Amino acid sequence: MVTDGQVRRLHRELVLGVSLDMAARRAGMSPKTARHYRDRKTLPSARKKAAVPRTYRTRLDPFAAVWPEVEERLRAEPRLRAKTLFDWLRLTYPGQFLDSHRRTFERRVRQWRATHGPSKTIIFRQVHQPGDLAASDFTSMNTLGITITGRRFDHMVYHFVLTYSNWESVTVCASESFEALSDGLQNALWELGGVPTRHRSDSLSAAVNNLSATREFQTRYRDLLAHYGLSGQRINVRQAHENGDAESSHGHFKTAVEQALLLRGSRDFASREEYANFLQQIVATRNTGRHDRFTEELRALRDLPDARLSSCLKVRCRVDSGSLMHIHRNTYSVHSRLCGEIVEARLFADRVEVWYADQHVDTLPRLVGRDQHAVHYRHVIDSLVRKPGAFANYAYRDDLFPTTRFRIAYDRFCEGRDERRGAKDYLKILHHAAHNSEVAVDDALRVLLASNGKFTVEAVIALAKASAELPATTTVVVDMPDLTEFDGLLTLTEETHGEDANEPGEWIAAEPFDTAAVSEGSSDGAVAGTPPAGVPGSLSEPGRSGSAGEPELPAVSGSVDQPGMRSADAGPHPATGDGVAFAQRQDLGPVPLVALAEERATTIPGPARRRFLETPRKRPGVRQAGLGKDACLVRGCRATRVAGAPGAVHDQQSVGAGPARRQARSEARALPEEAGRLRGTGHRRSRLRATEPRRNGSAIHPLGGALRARQRDADEQLTILAVDGDLQGPDDHSGGDRSPGPSQRDRGTECTKLPIGECEGREEGQGRRCRIAGNCILTKLSGEF
Repeated sequence: MVTDGQVRRLHRELVLGVSLDMAARRAGMSPKTARHYRDRKTLPSARKKAAVPRTYRTRLDPFAAVWPEVEERLRAEPRLRAKTLFDWLRLTYPGQFLDSHRRTFERRVRQWRATHGPSKTIIFRQVHQPGDLAASDFTSMNTLGITITGRRFDHMVYHFVLTYSNWESVTVCASESFEALSDGLQNALWELGGVPTRHRSDSLSAAVNNLSATREFQTRYRDLLAHYGLSGQRINVRQAHENGDAESSHGHFKTAVEQALLLRGSRDFASREEYANFLQQIVATRNTGRHDRFTEELRALRDLPDARLSSCLKVRCRVDSGSLMHIHRNTYSVHSRLCGEIVEARLFADRVEVWYADQHVDTLPRLVGRDQHAVHYRHVIDSLVRKPGAFANYAYRDDLFPTTRFRIAYDRFCEGRDERRGAKDYLKILHHAAHNSEVAVDDALRVLLASNGKFTVEAVIALAKASAELPATTTVVVDMPDLTEFDGLLTLTEETHGEDANEPGEWIAAEPFDTAAVSEGSSDGAVAGTPPAGVPGSLSEPGRSGSAGEPELPAVSGSVDQPGMRSADAGPHPATGDGVAFAQRQDLGPVPLVALAEERATTIPGPARRRFLETPRKRPGVRQAGLGKDACLVRGCRATRVAGAPGAVHDQQSVGAGPARRQARSEARALPEEAGRLRGTGHRRSRLRATEPRRNGSAIHPLGGALRARQRDADEQLTILAVDGDLQGPDDHSGGDRSPGPSQRDRGTECTKLPIGECEGREEGQGRRCRIAGNCILTKLSGEF
């Protein structure tokens, strides 16, 4: 917007002969606007029209019909709020007024109050003089959540403020009693080092007699003011703004305490004194910024008297037969030896001192409020032990449980017993706590209640006497683990594995390998007793890789015309003990499969098949030894994995029932039973060929498909294990179908004894575990194999 000053500047520049563009630039306007004001010769203010107030409405007034009723209500009761009147209108005229009309109605009511309503209270600003007025008041600090050693600390603060400099002082107290008022006021004056002229307070009952018509000061409060030469003032009831300096300081002080607690990071204090020092530090920090005005005020203060005035109230009373004294409608207990005597109780802000014959005999915490009671068990326990029947219905029985554990102990004593006997036992431990140590008894109860052991009076007292040996509440005892147990889990040897095996199944020992048969000086890894490479029936050199980059499975002796049986000229099997220990994922070399010959082998007619019933969710494991080392344990379960190759023996075919998968049908004959384990490193599964009667099992054939084995002693049966690419996986149901023919069990068959070692028998159905000295292979089979 262009102003009159800009236009005048434009005209001055034009009179001096400056071009229009330059004059417009200097006047801060565009050339077009400058040309406009140059031609018309008028100022912008002359073109403005006078503002005319609008006297018409743009929409209908929704309250025009009901406004007279609203005005009548407002005149009768001016304190009615606009929200209340609007709700009344909606109830009186349903459906006529909407929520969107509420804001309009509130504006109309506010305008009516400003033009026709009653007068409002005016706050008059005061001028304070140095050293003239001091204001004080109590404020609650419970909203801050202060705790002392973990327990909630409900308290108040007496707040003293000088109105000129805003210098302040605080005192922690429990209630708005006269003793708290006296202590707070005197603490502030002696900390200040002088006395102001007047002191203003609210109409608290400790200072003002609110029951009198003139609401005069209490006698004790007048004496306190007279001792310091102060002139007392009070504010009207429920008019806190009249004591605004103190009321306003409450909010600022509590905000500062809240921020200091957040900075401290904890609201818990070790003692009341520590919390009081914490507040004093906050007050000192706030008073630092008021030094200049406080210095002026110090010069105007009057001197202090010679000594402080005692704040306590002295009350003489008689101790009744219950060892109780009643002071200001509160009940306190004293020692039973004072029954019937007159004592003097001196009431302070936070304590009650008991004096007898000018001697201080006891100090009790002061109760807050009316109709409260504080009965200590040490004062009455001697009489209760002699009269245990009075404990159950004692009026102050709840005060005789020092801690929660004492209450739990009383309930334990009364469980399943007569209440009188339970009270008698509880009073015994309470008597021990009163004359020895309450903390020791509490610790003993903590240990016994947590142990769930025998809970008796004798046990509690005996444990309390040995309280020095009890662990602390926060003591946590953790036994150091034996690291050798973890080493045993990581290191499995033949001896420990055989001794610690507790899984269901049967341990079957195969013939041991003879590690001495390995030629130590041979670089190509040839094994003694095996034919050289290139000769039919020989095994390839260990470690040779195939075209796919994986270890090639050694060749197995056999003839082409008899793919399923061992040829007659294949040569004898290696002798028992001729073998080689091998490392994982290396060529195995010749692996002899040792079997127990069965002379009474019979054929099983029909093509019936059956499956092994193995322990579900049991994965096998094969541990192989390195070259020249003893063979380790072999764990047989649901499947067998050799050198990491997947697969399992999953189908069982009866001997003579027909050809195995991918094998030619051979003549059924009596075959010796043989137990063995397939071992290899190639990606294909190796096969076992059938042998002639009374002969050991033949070598592994890479394309074969049969393996003879035998079942457990409880269900012996000649079988051939069919092995092919369709191997049993972990999701198989492990079910089986029994052959419809008769059982092949023959109790006359006996197993050939092992050549060395000794056997430890087990119960039938749990298998057998054999321990063989020397080098051996142990095969752990499941309970159904």
